[in-house]
Amino acid sequence: MNNRRGLTAVLANPGNGNGGGHGNNAANQGNNGNGHKGNAGQKTEHRKNGGKPDHVESDISYAVARQLAVNLGLTGYQSLPPGIAKNLARGKPLPPGIAKKTVPASMLGQLPYYPGYEWKIVGDNLVLIALSTEVVTAIINGVFD
Repeated sequence: MNNRRGLTAVLANPGNGNGGGHGNNAANQGNNGNGHKGNAGQKTEHRKNGGKPDHVESDISYAVARQLAVNLGLTGYQSLPPGIAKNLARGKPLPPGIAKKTVPASMLGQLPYYPGYEWKIVGDNLVLIALSTEVVTAIINGVFD
C-alpha cells in the first residue's frame, strides 16, 4: 500500500473557502423523511411590513405633519408625562387610561388614510392606531407641540 496516496487525500485542496460552511447546502434541504413538508406548497405574501397584520408604514414625515398642524392652528398641546410617554411605543397596545383626542377633520382629510387604522392625538404626538387591537402602529413625536 502506498502511504503517499493516503497523505495526498488528507492534504487535498479545501476548495479555497468557497462553501463547506454551515449554510444551507444541498444536504440540508428537503424534508429528510421526518414527516414535515417544509415550505413546499406554502403561499407566501411579500409585504412591506413583514407579514404583521397590525403594522402599517405611515407615509407622512414629521415635517409635513408639523406644517399641517401649524397651518391649522393645532399647536400648544402638552407633552405626555414621562412615565406615560415611556409606555407609548410602536407595536404595543395603547396604554390603558391614556388620554387620546380625535384629530380634527380639517387635518384628518390631509393625512394618509389606512383602512382599519385611525389617527389620534396623544399628548403632543400624532399616533396611528389599529382599530381592532388598539396597537400603536406609528408615532410622530411633537407634531402638536
